[in-house]
Amino acid sequence: MKNLVIVESPSKSKTIEKYLGNDYHVVSSKGHIRDLATTGKGGLGIDVENDFQPNYKISTDKKEVVKELQKMAKNSDHVYLASDPDREGEAIAWHLASVLGLDMNEDNRIVFHEITKQAILEAMKHPQKIDQDLVKSQETRRMLDRIIGFRLSKLLQNKIQSKSAGRVQSVALRLIVERENEIRNFKKEEYWTLDALCRKGKEKFTASLLKVDGKKAKIKDKDACDALIERCKDHPFVVSNIEKKVKKREPKMPFITSTLQQEASTKLGFGAKKTMQIAQKLYEGIDLGGRTEGLISYMRSDSTRLSPVFLNDAFHYIETIYGKEYKGRARQKNDENAQDAHEAIRPTNIMNTPENVKQYLTNDQYKLYHLIYCRTMASLMAPSKSDSVAVKIDCNGCQFSANGSTMTFDGYLKVYGKYEQVKDDVLPVLETNEELKDVKLDGKQHFTEPPLRYSEARLIKELEEKGIGRPSTYAMIIDTLQARGYATLEKSSEGSRTKVFVPSEQGELTDQKLQEFFSSIINVLYTAEMESHLDEIANGERNNIDELKTFWQTFDPLVQDAYDHMEKKELERTGDLCPECGSELVYRNGRYGKFISCINFPKCRYTKSEEEPQESDEICPNCGAKMVMKKGRYGSFLACSNYPACKTIKSLKEREEPKPTGEKCPECGHDLVQRKSRYGTTFIGCSNYPKCRYIKKEPKQNKKEKQEKVKEEKA
Repeated sequence: MKNLVIVESPSKSKTIEKYLGNDYHVVSSKGHIRDLATTGKGGLGIDVENDFQPNYKISTDKKEVVKELQKMAKNSDHVYLASDPDREGEAIAWHLASVLGLDMNEDNRIVFHEITKQAILEAMKHPQKIDQDLVKSQETRRMLDRIIGFRLSKLLQNKIQSKSAGRVQSVALRLIVERENEIRNFKKEEYWTLDALCRKGKEKFTASLLKVDGKKAKIKDKDACDALIERCKDHPFVVSNIEKKVKKREPKMPFITSTLQQEASTKLGFGAKKTMQIAQKLYEGIDLGGRTEGLISYMRSDSTRLSPVFLNDAFHYIETIYGKEYKGRARQKNDENAQDAHEAIRPTNIMNTPENVKQYLTNDQYKLYHLIYCRTMASLMAPSKSDSVAVKIDCNGCQFSANGSTMTFDGYLKVYGKYEQVKDDVLPVLETNEELKDVKLDGKQHFTEPPLRYSEARLIKELEEKGIGRPSTYAMIIDTLQARGYATLEKSSEGSRTKVFVPSEQGELTDQKLQEFFSSIINVLYTAEMESHLDEIANGERNNIDELKTFWQTFDPLVQDAYDHMEKKELERTGDLCPECGSELVYRNGRYGKFISCINFPKCRYTKSEEEPQESDEICPNCGAKMVMKKGRYGSFLACSNYPACKTIKSLKEREEPKPTGEKCPECGHDLVQRKSRYGTTFIGCSNYPKCRYIKKEPKQNKKEKQEKVKEEKA
């Protein structure tokens, strides 16, 4: 029988199977196959009193997958586990081995960091055992997240109607709320700057006041500024010092997960979630005209290291294309928080330039790949060089400063200039002791600014610098904060592209209560220390059960105290009665905003929108009452005003009948018809739907063609 290789993602399996040949069958587990059950004390799926013994359950949607994997494993000569090269991937491999009955002491774990033929074949030569320390670290993290998440979420739901809390999520919320409080409490202060507008011949330049009587200049108000202007009046402005030197600008390191998310946010306008989704596809493989290949290495990394093989290819390419003077050196950031499990995020093949593969990529895939490719290349190129001039100008004890620079060698900016532009600022040729004529002084009023709210990029940078969570979880954290209604992303100012986090009223209440009762755990220091402890467990330096016991002894009394002393937030009454059971109606916060429901929920499930329904001209076909317009989760619709006695509803969208195309379905032989999706786009599918789900794939269109097609459909 064939050897069986199990990967996480279905999109990888076909590509890897082609690389391995006929003796191997590659299938997908489609991610995790099991998780902690929701049974037992507190629904934790963990026996806290028996050394935190976990109770794992196969996920409902994975039962058929597991049955098929068990069948294939039984009929295979050998089973290899090739899940992703991180803690989650190691845990998935362990769960698969447990469910499939594989020997944990056998070398059946395959690890690769890029999906290329060379990498896959090399990995198959070096199978290894499942790393049990990595598994224990992931298991500990999962149990901590379950305990904190379940117990705090249940508490907050009961006391203040908040939806959830989490080990890292709640600390991220803390940062957002803290920043909002800093902004509220900020008191602006006035200050002034003083510039000397200088001229030499036809050339103009500006020098800024730097020092007064040898001390750093601080101008508090207009009177102080006017006094300095008066002091300089009728006194000569003399060039006292000229310093010339060559300045080097070093390139940045290659991308890790967090820096990729930050740069994609600021340079491309991509959210963290979108960035990771696109990067996942680039890693798993792109069809390059008949051959499928992963274009980037594994996108969950906190290491800036690059492999010697890639470095050799990259340096050769730089010398050949740009010249020897552009060749730089490989640098690596030594970060104590980095796991350094694998390389930085880089292109898998230096010859796959962005322009060479552009035709096979979507617009967003091309943008992100271009950024990754150029950043990796730039990190290995020589620094840019500029001739820099710093000029000091004295006038009656006041010292002004002017700086200029001219680029003499672009270096790494040859490839990264699109993302990191440098502007020349040329000063006229000046001499020491030269007196400048016709100098005008210009004082300007300013006010100190409050700290900036967190954008996605700034929040990710803060989390990374403080050692909170892991870069691979940042996108999920940001998504959860918004989904729970704790914070929204809003434009920072008129005309600005940057969106920033603004905490909601419920978000601030949630943070307030967590800080009141759990400040010893929901804080930056404790969360960062926990990450360090998880790393030590992964390295075999700390016992995972001892860690869980220590945590529980601290956490459990805090929860009990919160249940006893946290004040319960009463639901706001509307003043109306429920038409179904006669109880009071109250306001609640839901996923789609504020709504009204029965106070007896879940016994009575009556709900209605907070907005009053608008009358329409239509009559209910069932009872003859007027129809009113309401809003639901999928938009507006018409409903009978006689609800709940009459429950007739009508969609506002006109449903078009499927149009025959004259073609036959290649799968079942029924007619193919043209339909409209719920999003308004047209497609061709089988008339035998839902028994047959065949959909005809349209030929790949470029962006312009798609836009023209949408215009035609709208017309």
